[in-house]
Amino acid sequence: MSIETRLAELGVNLPDAPAPAANYVPFVQVGDIVYVSGQISNGPDGLIVGKLGADMNVEAGAAAAKTCAISLLAQVKAACGGDIDRLVRVIKLTGFVNSTADFTDQPKVINGASDFLVEALGDAGRHSRSAVSAAALPLGVAVEIEGIFQIK
Repeated sequence: MSIETRLAELGVNLPDAPAPAANYVPFVQVGDIVYVSGQISNGPDGLIVGKLGADMNVEAGAAAAKTCAISLLAQVKAACGGDIDRLVRVIKLTGFVNSTADFTDQPKVINGASDFLVEALGDAGRHSRSAVSAAALPLGVAVEIEGIFQIK
């Protein structure tokens, strides 16, 4: 089954890859590895902003992280010239969670991205990962995630 078909079954239609917001490129390809710049939480109603432990709970944070994973896949699709089926596997995610000093559930928040990628890609979606706290993120977003992917 193609990745696009599986995403459609999950009710996900990949958006156009978000344009960079500053002086950087959205992805860099070196051989068969694609390094995708951080993707911020963004839903149908715009940016998903908030601070975990203050005005957002883990479930809302995980939903925000899922939107980052969808944007990551959109960038990979762009890196593959529009053919997402060239994606071999997710190698690593680094997730940043806008959270209070006493919030310690960053891994549960980033699970929103990890769980989605495994659901969408099966074993190819299993990856290594870091989940860290940030005192603030660009534009006040709740989550930002960068990723490393292997393509063919």
